[in-house]
Formats: sequence, C-alpha cells, structure tokens
Amino acid sequence: MSWVTIIWSMVASACLTLAAMHFLIWCKKRTAWTSLLFALTAAATAAVAGCELLLMRAETAREFGMVVRWGHVPYWVLIISLVGFVRLSFRAGQPWLAWTVCVVRTFSLLLNFLVGQNLNYLEISGLRHIPFFGETISVAEGASNPCMLVGQLSLLLLVIFVADTTVAVWRRGDRLSLVLLGGSIVFFVMGGTGQFVLAFWGFFHMPVTPSLFFMGIVAMMAYEMSGEMLRATLLSEDLRKNEGWLNLATDSAGVGLWLWDFGTNLIWITEKTGMLYEFSSEGQIPFDRFLSRLHPDDHDWVVQATRKCLKEGADFRHDYRIVLLDGSIRWFQVLAKVFLAPSGKPSGMTGLSFDITARKQAEQEIMHQRIELAHVARVSAMGELAASLAHELNQPLGAILRNAEAAELFLQASPPDLEEVRAILTDIRKDDQRAGAVIDRMRSLLKKRKLEHILLDMNVLADEVLALVRPEADSRKVRLEIEPASSLPLVSGDRVQLQQVLLNLLLNAMDAMNDSAPDDRWITVRVEAAGEQVEVSVSDTGHGIPADQLDRIFEPFFSTKSNGLGMGLAIARGIIKGVGGNILAKNNEAGGATISFTLPAAGNGAK
Repeated sequence: MSWVTIIWSMVASACLTLAAMHFLIWCKKRTAWTSLLFALTAAATAAVAGCELLLMRAETAREFGMVVRWGHVPYWVLIISLVGFVRLSFRAGQPWLAWTVCVVRTFSLLLNFLVGQNLNYLEISGLRHIPFFGETISVAEGASNPCMLVGQLSLLLLVIFVADTTVAVWRRGDRLSLVLLGGSIVFFVMGGTGQFVLAFWGFFHMPVTPSLFFMGIVAMMAYEMSGEMLRATLLSEDLRKNEGWLNLATDSAGVGLWLWDFGTNLIWITEKTGMLYEFSSEGQIPFDRFLSRLHPDDHDWVVQATRKCLKEGADFRHDYRIVLLDGSIRWFQVLAKVFLAPSGKPSGMTGLSFDITARKQAEQEIMHQRIELAHVARVSAMGELAASLAHELNQPLGAILRNAEAAELFLQASPPDLEEVRAILTDIRKDDQRAGAVIDRMRSLLKKRKLEHILLDMNVLADEVLALVRPEADSRKVRLEIEPASSLPLVSGDRVQLQQVLLNLLLNAMDAMNDSAPDDRWITVRVEAAGEQVEVSVSDTGHGIPADQLDRIFEPFFSTKSNGLGMGLAIARGIIKGVGGNILAKNNEAGGATISFTLPAAGNGAK
C-alpha cells in the first residue's frame, strides 16, 4: 500500500470515527447541536479526503472532472457546518456575516453544477502525471473557470467571520481555548486556500490537498470538544457527589425530592420519596398513578391548584392527604416550582414533600383541647349568669302558673267564660315561648358540639347575646346599648364560639363597673363595616385597664381580676385568630375601656 493511500485513508477514518462519536452524542441529547455540527464537519472532511484520493487515482479527464464537481458538495457541508459550530460554540460573531458566508458558498455550489465542467474548470483537456510521496499521481490540465473566484470569496468571508468572532471572544475574556480554536481555523483555512492557489496555478507541482488543512481544524475542534466532555464528566462526578450528600440530608430530614416531566408525564422520585408515598424503590412513576394515591376529598382541588400554578407560573404550596396501600392516611406538605423550557413554556415541575402527619395529628389534638377548654369557659360563664337566668325563667313560669289557676276558676263558672280562657291560653303560650327561648340560648352555649363554620350576620348574633345577658345587666343595674350597622357583610365562623367571645367581653365589662355608681354603668356594643372586615366593639365606663397591662390581657392565665383564671380573653383571641380576625384593647379618653375584634367579610354581598 502506498503512502498516499495510507495518509488519506487515515485522515478519512479519523474524521469518520470522530463524526460517529459525536453523532451518537447528539442522538442521545438532541439539544447538543454543537456535537451534530462537529459530526457534519468531520464527516465532510472525510468525504473531501476521499475525493482527493480519487482525484490522485483518476485515469481519465472525465473521471477527474466528475470527482471535482461532486467534491464541492462535502465542501459546502463542511463550510456551512463550520459556520454554525463557530456561531454556537463561541456565542459571538456577526449573524449577517455568517449568513453571507452561507449564501455565497451555496451560490458557488449552484455555479459548480451550472457553469463549465465544474466550479474550477470550464473544461479539462487532459491529465498530467507527477511524482508525489514516491509514487505517480494525476493532476488536471485545462481552462480555468472564472466562477472559481466565488468559491474563494466564500473562503475569504469565512476567514473574516471567524477572525471577527475570535476577537469578540478575546475581548470579553472568555476561555483561551476558544481563542486558540478560532485562530487555528483562520490559520488552516488560509493555509488550505494558499496551497490551492499555489498548486492550481503551477507554482508547486503537487495536487490540491485542502483535506490535510481541514484535518487540522477538525483536530482543534475535537480538542475543544474533548475539553467540554472532560468538564461535563467532572461536573457529572460533582453532581453525583452532591446528589449523595443531598440524599443523605433529605433522608435525615424526612424530605422527599421529585421532578415531574411534562413531556413524558412521568415523575422522577428519590428513594426517600418512594418510601414516603409507598411507591417501592421505583425511579419513575406515571403522573396518573400518583393521582390515584390522593385522598378522594383532595383529588379535585389538587388538580385545579396544579393547573393554576402551571397557567400563572406560580409556586405550589399546599397540604394534602395520601391514602397508603393499607388504607391509612398520611399528610404531606408540598413545596414545588415550575421550570421553563428555552421556549419559555413550562416543561416540568420540581418539588419537596414533607411528611407532616404527626404535626397534623398534634394540631387536631390541640384543636380538640381548645374546643374542650372553650366549652369549660362557656360553662363557667353560664355559672356567672345562673342567678339572673333563674330569675329570668321564674317570671314566665310564675306567670304560666297564675294564668293556669285563673283559667281553672273561669272554667268552674256556669256557664264558663270561654273568651277569657282563650285570652289566658294566649298569655300562657307567650310565656312558654319566652322561657323556651331562654333555655335554648343556654343549651346552645352549654352543649358540646363540633365546630361548624357558617355565614353569620353579626347584627343578629349581637342581639342574641344581649338578650341572654340582659337579665344579668338588669340585676347589676347596667344599661346596655347596641349600635347595629345598616348594611353589613356576612362573616364566616362558628355561631356558638363567636357568641362566647361577645358574652365574655360583656361579662368582663360588667365586672369592670362593679365599683362605679349605678347611674354611671353603661355598656355600648357597636357593629360596623370596616372595609373588607366587620368590626364589633364593646365599650364600658368602668375603671379601664392599667397601661402596663394592655399588652398582656390576652395572655393565658393573666387576669386583672382578683378571682379570675385569666383564660377568657386568651380563648377569645384564639377563636378570633382562628377565623382570620384580630382582637385589640384600649382605654377610652372619657374613662373605661373598649375591646374590639374584627372578622374578615365572607364574599361581597351585604345584608
């Protein structure tokens, strides 16, 4: 085998090997466009080397001309892919100059098939045999094609484009390897063009061999790509190490990591996530399978909340329940974020899952204890009202007894006065309803029950509580006034608990006026709209609250009374905070104190 065959075969095989490697990389990762462009450049260089070998082995002028004509196709692929590679790898250069190179080279390719025998020769008259590397090869003799200048112009524009891009990279202080690559491309393109000119015009008796120069470009590109692959490998190793540390940290904290790919609709999960959700140790699960684990009461709103996050690009921060394989329920707090594709569209979501089952159980236990404590407080408050309520019940019950005795006398008459009996029965019914209303109000406050959030009119609720405490106020010679709002939004809350808050404030206000003169004992209850809230305030004319205790009266077990437990206002604050409201206390300028609480309006409708 001759040296010519060995050298050009080695060039072609080396380029094809590099092209195959990077083409496989692109097949695995379709976004690695530089790998595809490098593969095209290397493959085109191999094809150019093959064409040169065929030219040196050509036996006729016609064969030589055909190889030259079709050899311009890999030249075109090589230059176009080289421009794209430089543009993507360097992230610099003038786009218009890159497009000019591509357009001029494409135009020269069209001229290659339209004018003359090929782009280089109008006609090849014959072949001349010269010695080269110890053997005889063929070179052409014939009339030159002036259109060849278009192809050489494209090479000159390529040199200008690469040089301009290299200068831009150097000025912005980018990697030195890119600057060296750009300089190498300029050097080898100019060297190949110079060798072509000198050989074509007979300054040197040798064939045109640009593939050797393009092989230098491919070698420098491969060196740069190998550096990128090395950096990617090192980064991958760092990522594996960091992933190990991250898994250790998340496992210790009981946190599950997951990633949802919208393209495949698969959720990648860590081993810890699989354990939490009982998905065994699978690395990926279909999204529909995850949905099947959601608690039936949470399924629809979780799907709607997820769609809202995708539409608005917002974070997902919610708690939901999962039904495990054995039917048990587990609570999770999920923090997730949508990430975008280069096109700007959502391509996936990544997040953390925290098992908060123990916390939810503790919250439910605290809520149960709070309800029990609130019930005890209501019973205690009703104990304070026992005497006045007994008096309130005695009045209608005594009236019922007297009316019944009178009716009995009227019935003994002959004939009986039925009209008078009928009037007495009407009075008995009214007194019975009055006593029944008192008992119903007492029962609603004393009865143990679950919380029930409903829409409430605070004007009506305030009237109900004042009707309950009015007998106590009369016995203490306290005058009650209510100032209702004419147009008031509804609020959402538990009727009994909000009644308990207002009842506690009224009893505290009465206690604050024990030392006041009977004529100075006034309590005013105001109900009014305050923007998007409803405010209820209880003002008294008592001794007020010591200034240094205003900030402490809502603390548990703190009381300004000598015989108080200090839990009434603490419970009231918990109830108001639980429905999203706030409660405050202040002293009045004219004396006494005002405690007010606000509740968020439920909807826009006013009543």
